[in-house]
Amino acid sequence: MKKKLTLLGLVLLVSALLVACAGGAADTGGDAGDAGDAGDDAAEEAAEEEMEEEMEEEMEEGEVVELTIWHQWSGDYLDEITAVITEYDENNENIVINLDQPEDVANSLSVAIPAGEGPDIIGWANDQIGTQALAGNIVALDDYGIDMSFLESTYEPAAVNGVVWQDRIWGLPESQEGIALIVNTDVVDPSVFPDDPNDLDGLLAAAQTFYEENNGEKFLVCNQGFGGEDAYHIAPVFFGFGVPEYVDDEGNVYLDTPEGQAAAQWLADFAEVSQSEASYELCDTSLAEGTVAAWWTGPWAINGVEGNGINYEIVPMGRPFVGIKVMMLSKNAVDRGHEDEALAFMEYFTSAEIQARLANVNKTIPAPTEAFQDEGVQTSTTLAGFGNALEVGIPMASTPFASAQWGPVGAAGLAIWTGAQEPADAVRDAQEAIEASVADMR
Repeated sequence: MKKKLTLLGLVLLVSALLVACAGGAADTGGDAGDAGDAGDDAAEEAAEEEMEEEMEEEMEEGEVVELTIWHQWSGDYLDEITAVITEYDENNENIVINLDQPEDVANSLSVAIPAGEGPDIIGWANDQIGTQALAGNIVALDDYGIDMSFLESTYEPAAVNGVVWQDRIWGLPESQEGIALIVNTDVVDPSVFPDDPNDLDGLLAAAQTFYEENNGEKFLVCNQGFGGEDAYHIAPVFFGFGVPEYVDDEGNVYLDTPEGQAAAQWLADFAEVSQSEASYELCDTSLAEGTVAAWWTGPWAINGVEGNGINYEIVPMGRPFVGIKVMMLSKNAVDRGHEDEALAFMEYFTSAEIQARLANVNKTIPAPTEAFQDEGVQTSTTLAGFGNALEVGIPMASTPFASAQWGPVGAAGLAIWTGAQEPADAVRDAQEAIEASVADMR
C-alpha cells in the first residue's frame, strides 16, 4: 500500500511537540529554578529539533509522487507493458504511475503543458522530438545526468542518433522498427539476394532473373511503396544509394543529387519487373500465394505471415528508416519537482532487462544493445533479422522540417513508378517542393 503522512498524523506530531514545550514551563522558583529553567530550555530545544527532524523525515518518506505517462501503446502490445509498470509501481512505495492515451497527442500537449496539466513523461516517436522541443513541452536530459557516453554504451547506434537533436539529448529509446525483406523460402532460396544490403543493383539483377525464369508471372519483391505515394517504404532505396536523409535539420534537401537520381532511375528500372501497383493487403496475399517471393515490410506483418503458415527468413536490404519509440521528460515533471522520479522510471523502462522481456513477448526490436544480444532475441528469426537490418538504417529525422518530406517524395515515387515523369524530373520537382515548404517554415 502507498503511504502518505496524513493531516491527522501531522496534527498529532505538532500537538506532541506543543505538549513537550508546555510541560517544561513550570516555575521551580529561586536561583536554582533559574538554572533549572536554562537546562530545561536547552533540553526542550533539543527535543523540539529532534521532533522536527523526525517529522520532516516522515513527510519525505511518506510523500507519494504521481507520475502521468502519455503513451501510444495499444492492444495486446500494452498488456505486458502494463505488467512491467505495475511491478515498478508495487516495488516503489512512494510512486504511483498513471497511464493515459490521448487521441490527438500533439494538440493535447499544446493545451495541457502550458496550463501545467498533462504528463510527466511522454512515450512517443523520435520524429516528434524537434517539434516538441521547440514548443517547450520537453526538456533536454543532458541537464539531468544523461550524457553521450551513457547513450552510446547502452543503446544501438540508430537509437542513439534518433534521440539527439541539435547536440542535445531529448529522450531515452525503448525500441526500434523498420523494414527488411520477408522471404518466402518455399518460393525462392534467400541466397539469391545480395549479401551486401546496399547492393541494390544486385537486387535489381536478381529481380530481372526471377521475372524471366517465371515468364513474367511471378515477382521477386513486393513493396507497398512501389506504385503508391509512400516516402517511408521507398526510403531504403534512396538511402541505400547514399542519400543521407531526405531533409536535414538545416533545411538542406538531398533528392536532386547524383545519389537521389540514381535511386530514382533504379525505381523506374525495378518497375519493369514488378507488379504495377501494390498495397499492404496485396503484398500479404501475394506472399502467401507465392506470386511474390519476398515482402519488403516491417515486423508488424509477421503475425499475418506466420498465420498464413509461410516458412520465411528475414534479409536486410537497403538502408531503412528506423523509427524509434522513446520516452521524453516533459516540462511538467521539472515544474512539479518530479524530474528525478520520472527519469528513474525512464531508465528502468528502457533498461536492457525490461526491453529484452518486452521484445520476447511483444516481438519488438529492443533499443538497448544488451537486450538485442539477449539469447531469446538472437534466436528469434524475426527479432534478430529485423534488428540486423536496422543496424545500417537511418533514424527518422527529429527536425521539424521532416514534415515537408512526405508528400513530395511520395508523389515523386508514384510518378517514377507509373512513368508519369522521368526519374530526374521527379526528384527535381520533389526537391523544389520540399525547399519551398522549408522556406515557409522558417
